[in-house]
Amino acid sequence: MSQQIMVPGATAVAIKCKDGVVLGNDRRATWGYTVINKATQKLFKITDNIGLAAYGLIGDFQFVSRVLKAQAALYELEAHDRISTKSIGKMVSNMLYSRKMAPFYTNLIIAGVDKDGPQLYTLDALGSLMPEDFGATGTGMLLSIGILEAEYNPEMTVEEGAKLVEKAIRTSIKRDIMSGNGIDLLIITQDGAEERRIEIKELGE
Repeated sequence: MSQQIMVPGATAVAIKCKDGVVLGNDRRATWGYTVINKATQKLFKITDNIGLAAYGLIGDFQFVSRVLKAQAALYELEAHDRISTKSIGKMVSNMLYSRKMAPFYTNLIIAGVDKDGPQLYTLDALGSLMPEDFGATGTGMLLSIGILEAEYNPEMTVEEGAKLVEKAIRTSIKRDIMSGNGIDLLIITQDGAEERRIEIKELGE
């Protein structure tokens, strides 16, 4: 009999802007229909110029984020230069594909700013690496992607982008019971990365 794996919900969103990228994620962790944690980190700063938004099994994407941070730091030591967003994307793509027979249960969005400007890539559990202007994944993806499709503009600034990412995730939180308990944002420009937290009042709080 096959064993069903329950994957915690999430709403992960990221967009490219004219002056940088914005990534966002909710903070709820679920097990089936039970909320097991209300302050789960699903958004990671890999370097000062690259971020990762994740959905899936928490241990899996935590492991991937740790490996990427270590590899990026090693590259900087050896090359005396910052690793590019595309290189990080290829690295995690290879890592995921190498585990195709026993995959990590995670979908990822990698976004950053480097010599080639703002970059954004989405990845599935088997490592398919796809360049995008914006992306969303998780149980709230269908709700968020509709907002992005309707309102995204490649000429928007990161401040405008942050408002759009927040709106997209808020829309998902209203309807997706597996997303909620606040929003983490990561805003990256040529000047570096800024982390923000947005608290959201839940029913009964």
